[in-house]
Amino acid sequence: MDHELKNLLKRQHYRIVGNHSAVKLCHWLRKSLLEDRFCYKQKFYGINSHRCLQMTPAVTACTQKCLFCWRPTQFTEPALPEYDPPDLIVEESLEAQKALLAGYFGLPERVSAKKLKEAQYPNNVAISLSGEPTLYPELSELIHHYKARGMTTFLVSNGTNPGVLESLELPWNLYLTLAAPTEAIYRALCHPQTEGWSKIMETVSLFSQLETQRVIRLTLVNGINMVHPEMYAQLIEKAAPDFVEAKAYMFVGYSRHRMTIENMPSFSQVEAFAHAVEDYSSYEVCDSQSESRVVLLRRL
Repeated sequence: MDHELKNLLKRQHYRIVGNHSAVKLCHWLRKSLLEDRFCYKQKFYGINSHRCLQMTPAVTACTQKCLFCWRPTQFTEPALPEYDPPDLIVEESLEAQKALLAGYFGLPERVSAKKLKEAQYPNNVAISLSGEPTLYPELSELIHHYKARGMTTFLVSNGTNPGVLESLELPWNLYLTLAAPTEAIYRALCHPQTEGWSKIMETVSLFSQLETQRVIRLTLVNGINMVHPEMYAQLIEKAAPDFVEAKAYMFVGYSRHRMTIENMPSFSQVEAFAHAVEDYSSYEVCDSQSESRVVLLRRL
């Protein structure tokens, strides 16, 4: 890994695992320990925020350089020519989570001892932190190793590697990020490093055949992609996910060098756009969490 990138990630409280993986405590894990609050994944899918491991096996690699990405995209690699074995990544990611939690033992008056002990032993992994995880060649084996430890698995993909998803040992919950309703908007917002749009369309066509819980996430950026709800609806109908999340872009990390605070939609704007998608589709708004600026839709 590039030395400058490694230092940047460490300053941002990432824990580097092996040569290309990383762990970082989720904002909502910290909120759960300190304030007994939880993220929308707990509300929507029953995942305990304080027992969720947020990691990536491809912190340096991605097929896109999205304007809304929180990572320093100037360090993006197109592939992982050399890679660590999945059992090493799993073991070291769990140890990294423990190391990152160590400081909370010094706050006995603020942190529940019971929750902190449980947090040391995650029962869910969100393979989503940074980069595109389908670029890790042994992703199926990685998912299998986490499952073997009794953990539920979330995987978030940008959809540019449909062949990987087609042959993958599927996670418990599979996310497809859909960041644009048209190719022109996609190219302007996501800056694909390969032929991205046609691959995403292949994934959209494939998505309904993947036998697991499937979610499409609409990453909404005010002033750029919050348009054409009818076109989003067409793509959603073709993919036929179990759920759709309309989720605001958050003005965090290195995206602040590319975007403005005005690009982060309010919860009311996200809610209005979700209802517009609802009007054109067979999906209905069924839940929301204003703190995360997210609205959930499900099939009628």
